[in-house]
Amino acid sequence: MEGAIHVADTSAFRDCFSLAWKNPYILRLAFSAGIGGLLFGYDTGVISGALLYIRDDFEDVDRKTYLQEMIVSMAVAGAIVGAAIGGWLNDRFGRRNTLLIADVLFFVGAVIMAAANGPPVLIVGRVCVGLGVGMASMTSPLYISEASPAKIRGALVSTNGFLTTGGQFLSYLINLAFTKAPGTWRWMLGVAGLPALIQFVLMLLLPESPRWLYRKGREEEAKAILRKIYSENEVEEEIHALKESIEAEIEATGSSGKISYVELFKTKTVRRGLVAGVGLQVFQQFVGINTVMYYSPTIVQLAGIASNRTALLLSLITSGLNALGSIVSIYFIDRTGRKKLLIISLCGVILSLGLLSGIFHDTSTHSPSVMPTATSQFKNFTCPDYSSAVNTNGWSCMKCLKASSPSCGFCAASTNKLWPGECLISNDPVKDMCHGQDRLWYTRGCPSKTGWLALVGLALYIIFFSPGMGTVPWIVNSEIYPLRYRGICGGIAATANWISNLIVAQTFLTLTTVIGTSWTFLLFGVISVVALLFVLICVPETKGLPIEEVEKMLELRSLHYKFWEGSSQTVDKNQYPRN
Repeated sequence: MEGAIHVADTSAFRDCFSLAWKNPYILRLAFSAGIGGLLFGYDTGVISGALLYIRDDFEDVDRKTYLQEMIVSMAVAGAIVGAAIGGWLNDRFGRRNTLLIADVLFFVGAVIMAAANGPPVLIVGRVCVGLGVGMASMTSPLYISEASPAKIRGALVSTNGFLTTGGQFLSYLINLAFTKAPGTWRWMLGVAGLPALIQFVLMLLLPESPRWLYRKGREEEAKAILRKIYSENEVEEEIHALKESIEAEIEATGSSGKISYVELFKTKTVRRGLVAGVGLQVFQQFVGINTVMYYSPTIVQLAGIASNRTALLLSLITSGLNALGSIVSIYFIDRTGRKKLLIISLCGVILSLGLLSGIFHDTSTHSPSVMPTATSQFKNFTCPDYSSAVNTNGWSCMKCLKASSPSCGFCAASTNKLWPGECLISNDPVKDMCHGQDRLWYTRGCPSKTGWLALVGLALYIIFFSPGMGTVPWIVNSEIYPLRYRGICGGIAATANWISNLIVAQTFLTLTTVIGTSWTFLLFGVISVVALLFVLICVPETKGLPIEEVEKMLELRSLHYKFWEGSSQTVDKNQYPRN
């Protein structure tokens, strides 16, 4: 451990449930605020399945990749603004009020999307929901962190990560449930209004963050809440530590309460915290997680699964693994520490992305060939690019799908989908004729012997990503900044996360078209190696540190090469050299 404090030992997970059982008020705070994470997960995950049916309803969306990317990524664009505003709202009006505002945005956005009559209105609803997502993504873990005992803080903040991944899993279940219902995607997107209403009511019945109240001079209110959270022998020590932290802040910065950005970046502890916090948030996105969460059914189709429903069902498995990984994080976060989880997570992510890159390289280079002549039923629907080609001997399913004047699809052989099929114009009548002959119709990926291994690669990716890179960046950002700067720094880090998210979401389909799916995953793998080096060098271990001690630890040290500390000893903070 870093700093002369108590060490969170291997009983942390047991202690979490023991304390929660003895004092259910703590669990009530965590899960009520964590519904923000559920909405975050649902609204970012639901679009992956809804997009399949939006494409069916709106021909422009089906034919224009940029419209698909906009529908997905405009929620992320809204989240960038929401996170940026959320930092200010948190510091000015409090954590609870910010969550209430986010709930209103979630509800309004869900109604707009459900009633959308075209892509423009749908995009407006996505932006509105995104604003709520941005606010909730940083506020929920912050509220939980400030209302949790230090010994189990990591486990309780991980519940927010669990509810986020649970929301994504729920979104796939809802998608699957409404595949046969009239309106399909409207129900998928509109259901999000219900948990927003539930959280709004629950948060009205809960108090503000005790640390925010204390910082605003409402000391008696803060003490009353802390006495509900801590045991009698701990509460006075916690109040004393909080009082010292506030007094030190006022002595160093004045009591005006105004935050100068110049002062923020000149302050060594804040600057070092931002390097670690913002870096983790950026790398969380650039290792490619939301290509999997936003485009999981599309990736499954790129691997050679033709059916929308089958793609959704298989994507449900990866989403379930994501939720399971969050439970693993709750168990290990206060046992092994934040940094160990990050390193193990990134090593697994690198291997998984390498596997995915190899699989998609094989599927793209070994796709079925195109039959020299079309059957009589499809004689007038042959792909124009194929008909005008001088030499068609080298044509395969993959080359057929790359045709663009107009776009073309591949009707697989009825006997065996890996045998030669037909390259035809891609439209609904041709698709229906192909299905009418009990043949599979491909427009995004091709039949392959090894395509099923892509599911294994996706599953391994999620299994490794979720317990570490999925939850730890949010936990670290909820505890690494001094109280005075916690809202604004959390907003900066969350904004960086959503900007990175937008870049990935807006470019993934374009990258798979321009450089291929294999090279796209390889690119994410290279970025993951850089992320691993960053974690080894720049991210401190904050396991078990009371929030007020983190500032002292950052003051003494900036680079953190050693990460595999034993959990049975306490290391005095004076041992650390200044950097």
